[in-house]
Amino acid sequence: MEWLNYHHLLYFWVVACHGSVTRAAAELRLAQSTVSTQLRTLEEVLGEKLFARTGRRLVLTDVGRLVFRYADEIFGLGRELLETVKGRPTGQPMRLTVGIADAVPKLIAYRLLGPALTGAEPVRIICREDKPDRLLAQLAVHGLDLVLSDAPIGPTTKVRAFNHLLGECGVTFFAAPALARTCRRGFPRSLGGAPMLLPTDNTALRRSLDDWFESEDIRPRVASEFEDSALLMAFGQAGMGLFPAPSAIERQVRSQYGVVVVGRLDTVRERFYAISGERRLKHPAVVAISEAARQRVFG
Repeated sequence: MEWLNYHHLLYFWVVACHGSVTRAAAELRLAQSTVSTQLRTLEEVLGEKLFARTGRRLVLTDVGRLVFRYADEIFGLGRELLETVKGRPTGQPMRLTVGIADAVPKLIAYRLLGPALTGAEPVRIICREDKPDRLLAQLAVHGLDLVLSDAPIGPTTKVRAFNHLLGECGVTFFAAPALARTCRRGFPRSLGGAPMLLPTDNTALRRSLDDWFESEDIRPRVASEFEDSALLMAFGQAGMGLFPAPSAIERQVRSQYGVVVVGRLDTVRERFYAISGERRLKHPAVVAISEAARQRVFG
């Protein structure tokens, strides 16, 4: 097993902070040649150049910036550890880095993450949105504490992670008022031929809706498809078509987008999961998210 030499990483971190081997050597009380040698050793171990020279100043390469972010977090945690062990408050909020699958509606993500910010201890949330497979890859290397997704990880996924069902709800169809008036009567048969704004076919909701449309022999006219749920709702607000959203955020969708309810489906279910590297949730903020989801968001 390869182990990282943290002395080398520390020298790199100090040089990156000061932008100069000379100033870093003075800070570390070491000879410049010693610091330079340790930097070269770290670059050889990583197989990448970490600095490029611009005039008299050293600037980080792309890989150097990546390594610096990890080093900054590592040594920040080290300082926090010492302060905690010595019984002094750190003065720093807990960090929670969350990956949000792009299919998860922004309003759902907000309602799920909100409780983490209202607990007894201060929390700083860092949100990153991406495709689920890329988020799981970050989770595997501890780049994320948690992934919010509309689908569980499957048995063929090679990442060691665990699904935690946060809750489920039905689906509500919305539309701008003028369009809603023409589709409310006879719902859900009235969806046949109606202009529909749908999520793309790589989402769990789209697959569930397609199955339901097929089983009910309803053929809506798919006007547009979207990966971004907020953009989908913006088009719906403009009257471009009916659109589905989780019933758990029905009130928020109506208020924010000025649309009205066309009808509700309880037979089509949306499920949302917290995916973590732990079988049992331990992070206080994640526990707060899970409990609030079950009691308030989907309860």
